Amino acid sequence: MTQKIALTISAMLVMLVSGLNAETIGPGGESATPSSMVVVSDDKVAMVRAAGYSAALLWHDQSDFVNAVTAGARDEFARLGIGIIATTSAGFDAARQRSDIETAMAANPNIILSLPLDPVTSAAAFEPAVEAGIALTFLSNLPQDYEHPDDYAAIVTDDLFGMGSQAANALAVAIGEKGDVGYIYHDANYYVTNQRDNAFKTTIENNYPDIEIVAEQGIADPARAEEIANAMLLRNPDLDGIYVTWAGPAEGVLAALRANSNTTTRIVTLDLSEPIALDMVRGGNVVAIVADEAYELGRAMAASAVLDLLGEMVPPFIVAPAITVTSDNVVSGWKQSLNSDPPASIVTAAN
Repeated sequence: MTQKIALTISAMLVMLVSGLNAETIGPGGESATPSSMVVVSDDKVAMVRAAGYSAALLWHDQSDFVNAVTAGARDEFARLGIGIIATTSAGFDAARQRSDIETAMAANPNIILSLPLDPVTSAAAFEPAVEAGIALTFLSNLPQDYEHPDDYAAIVTDDLFGMGSQAANALAVAIGEKGDVGYIYHDANYYVTNQRDNAFKTTIENNYPDIEIVAEQGIADPARAEEIANAMLLRNPDLDGIYVTWAGPAEGVLAALRANSNTTTRIVTLDLSEPIALDMVRGGNVVAIVADEAYELGRAMAASAVLDLLGEMVPPFIVAPAITVTSDNVVSGWKQSLNSDPPASIVTAAN
């Protein structure tokens, strides 16, 4: 039965329209441009190589996701003959990120790729780079009051609406397009998760009249996910499915289902996670994970910054495609998203 559900989901996803969903918008209401349209053409490679540009990758944290973004940027820079002078991780520490920026600036990079940790403090931290004319491309976030194109080249992020909408479609198929579901959303003012969550809810409400969201709960602290799920299940023990805002909290929801010996409530979530994917492959509660193409994010970030240096107009808000990973495409989906093989535990279970 589980295999049949997975195959049905995959078959449905093939029929879905691929590419950008126009409802994804930037933090300032910017229209989205597909990352596939942001390309440094082959006829410009020699010119870029001759310029001798250099780049710094100043990340917010270290993870498989960041590694994949880095790989995409690194490969694009290698194609263009651009040296990477620094790759840093701020560990979600805004002060450390500011120090990383100051250190990188001493090497005079032409390009900086980064995810600003805090709009207010990041605005001051990146100001010397703006004044120096460095091409800044940001991942998913924007310093406060920065204007395009004077202050930065572009923001690059996921097809946010596409991710939430695909999650809704996958859960709908898994429960036969009817039933009662729970909705655990990110209770914070962050446009990335807010759009993804709202897209799930909008798609269910607009496209699936026989599915009702009977339980809603916001979550700010991922550590409370199991507690929130237990409370939701106590009031709604017969839920057919639950949407969880991302994989970290989904691990807590999965723990709650297991503690309640619940093998029937289906879970969909966003972003790849070994425990979540392993449950999915083993035929557990998880039926699908929607992920971004992190490698493509890095490539597009690098390309947008180079185009900015070349004086070309770069769209302010660029999005990479979303993919739905199920038990029957987990290996290829993991590679497509993170540019790496999945953990050995998943490969073993998948075989």
